[in-house]
Amino acid sequence: MPEILKISPEKPEAALIAKAVKTLKTGGVIAYPTETFYGLGVDGSNELAIEKIFRIKGRNFRNPISIIIGDKNDLSPLVEEISEHSRTLLQHFWPGPLTIVFAASSNVSPLLTAGTGKIGIRVSSDPIATALAKALSHPITATSANRSGETECTTAAAVIQCIGHDIDMVIDGGTTPGIAGSTIIDVVAFPPVILREGIIPTSLIHSFL
Repeated sequence: MPEILKISPEKPEAALIAKAVKTLKTGGVIAYPTETFYGLGVDGSNELAIEKIFRIKGRNFRNPISIIIGDKNDLSPLVEEISEHSRTLLQHFWPGPLTIVFAASSNVSPLLTAGTGKIGIRVSSDPIATALAKALSHPITATSANRSGETECTTAAAVIQCIGHDIDMVIDGGTTPGIAGSTIIDVVAFPPVILREGIIPTSLIHSFL
């Protein structure tokens, strides 16, 4: 069974965040709350750890994995370009449940892009997710904490029941909203294309573009 860390969702305790980050830095896999569902996190710069994500989820290696960064300023090294459209979007919707798909830089593992040359990135509005990415100083993977094709998890207990035997740690930050996933928009395309409508409605995004 995984180690369980109960962390305040409003004011994450620094010592507990540091403990979770230690697990990430040693190649471990954690489940953590986000503003949508529980996510499955590894150090996004560790390819061996990323491979674990695919095995745990039973995910096809041709499916990209999105990432969460700690701050908007962490974006530049990961992408080839930050267009005017993407600047508008991140100014209005980050932190929040909008995953923006950029052309990936050479700093991004091909395992995350699945050979597409593109990477989905967001700054989370969940304090725990943000604290993890900031403390790690690397992106953290943001795929949902469940087997591929199964229902997403909104509680730590559901994560444990689903994949508990395969991961190292579960951060219990309470129940997540679980209404829908993040909205995904591809800004490499012109005009930008909504790949998945999630919490943020397509109409709201179009109003800013």
